[in-house]
Amino acid sequence: MSTLLSVLLGIGLSAACGFRIFVPFLVVGIAARTGHVTLGPAFGWMSSTPALIALGVATLVEIGAYYVPWLDHVLDVLATPASVVAGMIMTASVVTGLDPMMKWTLALIAGGGIAGTVQALTVGARKLSLVTTGGLANPVVSTIELAGSLVLTVLAIALPFLAFAALAWLIFLGVRFLLRTMRELSGRAA
Repeated sequence: MSTLLSVLLGIGLSAACGFRIFVPFLVVGIAARTGHVTLGPAFGWMSSTPALIALGVATLVEIGAYYVPWLDHVLDVLATPASVVAGMIMTASVVTGLDPMMKWTLALIAGGGIAGTVQALTVGARKLSLVTTGGLANPVVSTIELAGSLVLTVLAIALPFLAFAALAWLIFLGVRFLLRTMRELSGRAA
């Protein structure tokens, strides 16, 4: 059961990396430091004081940069591959009870895949905001993404099963909403 919980924790945290890359790392580092999360031996650095300071600064810079109108689009280009890597690392850092080959395969497929999927949805939402509001709603999108990252990170740590269920529901609704909106927009253009 603890292996299943660590896998669900990893998937939830990886999804949070799709919203914001550094928020989950900072929260997990703090949670590991306070004993709420057990990190794999190779990932103990995440709870060290220098890492927490660096992650705190990186988190603040990332949050602030997404509120700058042109910079948010540049960050999306950089954040898409970075979120996949972050999702892989996040999953590998918390999954316990599996041999290394299985853990890294899971990290690659589930962790990287779910982070990339969530990141793709956020990029789609930002593009939709740009098309429909000229980018005026991008700060609202940024705030929702930040809240999503923070809430999903905390939920994954506290209640991994619920975080996984919420994630599945959010991805379903997000994909449905984006596809419907894109169809409506292309119908108006035709």
